[in-house]
Parts: sequence; structure tokens; C-alpha cells
Amino acid sequence: MRYPNIHKARFLARPNRFIARVLLEEEELTVHVKNTGRCRELLVPGAPVWLVRSGNPSRKTAYDLVAVEKAGRLINMDSQAPNALFAEWARAGHFVPGLTLLRPETTWGNSRFDFYWEAGARRGFTEVKGCTLEEDGWTYFPDAPTERGVKHLEELARARAEGFEAAVCFVIQMADVDGFSPNDRTHPAFGEALRRAADQGVEVLARQCAVSPGEVWITGPVEIRL
Repeated sequence: MRYPNIHKARFLARPNRFIARVLLEEEELTVHVKNTGRCRELLVPGAPVWLVRSGNPSRKTAYDLVAVEKAGRLINMDSQAPNALFAEWARAGHFVPGLTLLRPETTWGNSRFDFYWEAGARRGFTEVKGCTLEEDGWTYFPDAPTERGVKHLEELARARAEGFEAAVCFVIQMADVDGFSPNDRTHPAFGEALRRAADQGVEVLARQCAVSPGEVWITGPVEIRL
């Protein structure tokens, strides 16, 4: 996944979850933040950030904030990136051998999954979660309580019980991490739901990414400790 028109700036403040104030070439600007999560450990005053210039002249903000540097580590924080990255990775043959269909945003019963897929006689659903929280080389999800995330896991387990394959893939939006775990300190119910789903046959995947200012792609698996 590539970002055109990338620009380096410096983070100043985040008045609300949708916008940030940055310094770009000595000019203070308001930019759109492509992640509505808390990201408190990432967006700290003075942090280097990377912006993508929008091609839409009618927008109120001319730039999107998509990446940040934390202690020398470049982290992609675009919340729209994980699904796009998973789709690229899966269609390149790294998810399921013989993939013939990968359909995003698919409704099944009362559920709506990020992806429905088919490969020969196999069929399944996958939920994708972007992970940007890192501490001492280990990554965690979520960075804030997510009842929606708990519901997704319960729905995947239900699909698995009804004969579909089911997986949740945590796309770690950074490189060179040691592993992944659910963030039981922030949302113990999510960790419990993830362990319960795994026990019921939902596959748990965690994949880290190579990240440069203008490009990000999935590389390989990391250790998972549930």
C-alpha cells in the first residue's frame, strides 16, 4: 500500500479525535487524523508525523495524518490501512491457498464481517483489527475498550459453530516487534472473548508490517500469547 504526496511534519496538539495541529515547513496547520482511537502514547507534542496531501480541494483540511515516529520506530496509524493491507496480502496467496473470492463488508445473518472468502470447497469470514499500541517491543489490542470488538469475536465464533471457517487478523502497523497479546489491562472482556473464540475454533493471526513514510505492507507472523 502506497501513499502519494507524503510530507514530514511535527505534531503539536490534538484538539479532538478527528483533527490535529502540526507544524509543516514552519507553517502551523490543522490536519485530519486517520485514526479516531486514543493514540495517546503516539501523538505527543514534538513527535515527527507524516501527512498525505488530499486531492479534494473542497475539504476543510488539506492533509491526512497517517504515520508517526515513536522512539525511533515508524508506526502507520491509518485506521483504513489494515483492511486494505489484509486484502493485498490475502490476494497475493498468503492467507488461504487457492483463494477464489475475497469479498469485503459482507453481511451474514445479523452480522457484518470485514471479509468473506472462498477457496474451493472452503469458505469463511475474517475480521481485521489494526494494532498500533506497543510497549517494550510487545504489541497489544485494543488501546481503548471496544464492545464492538467483543461482539465481532462472538459473531465469528457463531459462524464457526455453523460450519464456516473464521479468523481474526491483527495487523500490527509497525516492524520489528516481538509479539502480540490482548490488552487485558485496558479491556479484560476483549481478552476473555478472544481466548473464548480461539477455544471455539476461531483462528487468531497476528502479522507485522514493513513501514516507510510512503509505503506499508504485511511481512510476516509474530508470536501470539493469549
